[in-house]
Amino acid sequence: MTLPIRIAPSILAADFARLGQEVRDVTEAGADWIHLDVMDGHFVPNISFGPDVIKSLRSYSKALFDCHLMIAPADPYLEAFAKAGCDSITVHAEAGVHLHRSLQTIRSLGKRTGVTLNPSTPLSVLENVLDDVDLILIMSVNPGFGGQKFIPAMADKIRAAKAMISDRPIELEVDGGVTTETAPAIIAAGANVLVAGSAIFKGAGVDDYRKTIDALRQKAEGGRG
Repeated sequence: MTLPIRIAPSILAADFARLGQEVRDVTEAGADWIHLDVMDGHFVPNISFGPDVIKSLRSYSKALFDCHLMIAPADPYLEAFAKAGCDSITVHAEAGVHLHRSLQTIRSLGKRTGVTLNPSTPLSVLENVLDDVDLILIMSVNPGFGGQKFIPAMADKIRAAKAMISDRPIELEVDGGVTTETAPAIIAAGANVLVAGSAIFKGAGVDDYRKTIDALRQKAEGGRG
């Protein structure tokens, strides 16, 4: 199944002093999703924001709020993020021992389900939950910081994940080092959702963001031949 290419700017790289306006601007510039990187300073070596900030941002965009929880444990907080306005909630396979239970909880809250894999985590952890996920997120850098370079070996992992998905309607998302240079190979390997932070927010305002998003989308489409 071929799903549409989606551009999901990560607000981790936005100007936090004007975060609401940044979300509004990047949505106007053509973002398909808004990617929300939630970090706890425990599972990953950084702290970002929580459900109250997401709730305050919800009125600034009608785009899908794509929440990536880099927290452990995640289960006690799933309801709070759902109530904050997240449309899709993605948990790390490494963050808990009851992945299937986490996915069931997210589904029961009426949200789209996702699983993230760190670069060193094998795809085999997905084998028994594939029918319970709407999204698989492949980390192409080690999580915790923006501005890192894409790990080349992840192209093979993306390709293998796409083969595992087969004809299921599962979004395949990639986060880490996504730029106009790396996007074609990422899409060619089978991904359809590109998370980009530094590459998009290096500009300032709608016009700059639109230029970058359009260029990224054009390069991504080129990856499909």
